[in-house]
Amino acid sequence: MTDVRPDGPLPTADAGRGSRPATTGDRLGVRWGLAGGTALASIEEVREVARYAVAAGFDSLWISHANAVDPIVALACTAEESAGLSEVGTSVVPLYGRHPIGVAQLARTAQSALHGRFTLGIGAASRQAVAASMGLTWDRPLAFTREFIDGLRPLLAGEPADVEGSEVTTRAQLNIAAADTPILLAALGPKMLELAGRRVQGTTVGQCGPRTIASYISPTIRAAAEAAGRTEPRIMALIRICVTDDRAGAYALARETAARYRVVPSYAAVQDREGLDDPAELHLIGSWDEVIEGLDAYARAGVTDFRLEIAAHDPDARDATRAALAHHLEAKH
Repeated sequence: MTDVRPDGPLPTADAGRGSRPATTGDRLGVRWGLAGGTALASIEEVREVARYAVAAGFDSLWISHANAVDPIVALACTAEESAGLSEVGTSVVPLYGRHPIGVAQLARTAQSALHGRFTLGIGAASRQAVAASMGLTWDRPLAFTREFIDGLRPLLAGEPADVEGSEVTTRAQLNIAAADTPILLAALGPKMLELAGRRVQGTTVGQCGPRTIASYISPTIRAAAEAAGRTEPRIMALIRICVTDDRAGAYALARETAARYRVVPSYAAVQDREGLDDPAELHLIGSWDEVIEGLDAYARAGVTDFRLEIAAHDPDARDATRAALAHHLEAKH
């Protein structure tokens, strides 16, 4: 079970904001974001998560897109509860089955409510998910994603879009008063990473350990951004953590999670690239000192943003992880 909903408020703390990874020290120099779960069934549950994120001292909150509340709508509804966060965002909105006009309309409406704090995480999903859920073909995901972004970016900036593509065409202008919305593109393949570096503010990745990020993700996206004359891209990593003495229980949950991802070839490839005996070892499990050592490895690998998910197998582990996070973030104040 993964649960980040609080039983009560935790101390407010400043999470130590920084945009560049540190190489030493326990401050780490990255933004600390909370992953808001995959099964939030009501707006009130999202509000609870937002209150927890603020009280614990996180920089940001990222709501997953799953068969639950729509993350863009939900975050717009929690503008008051999330006011103490510097950023809120989605992770990630799948593009297939959607159009740039509709996504931009939702995103700019949310941005209006959130006063410039909203970031849009998007991704092409996978062949399996697109075929099983929607019966759509997934023949040219790179071209589809590129043309989708080309239509989406001007609309998010409040400008007219006039893009004719082979996969998706966008001709529109929206009348919504809001700030421009940054985009993070979920990318694991080299061409999708290059697209992220050239066209958007960065990438958000999962099932990628520090070795994979240092040797593959970071150099690929940074080289593409540099070649395009863009600013240094953000690299946000989903990292699952659990502070517990019951390592066996936590690893049982980690193996269930890793197995779900192995059916998707792109995720299996990055799991294998990390060179672990068991992909479940991507979860940071054990004492807080062990968890922070693992997070430091991600920072040194080039990660600019943590998206931390409390992957707890029982309530005691959940509460211990929440308490350790709150204590660490409070100490940065």
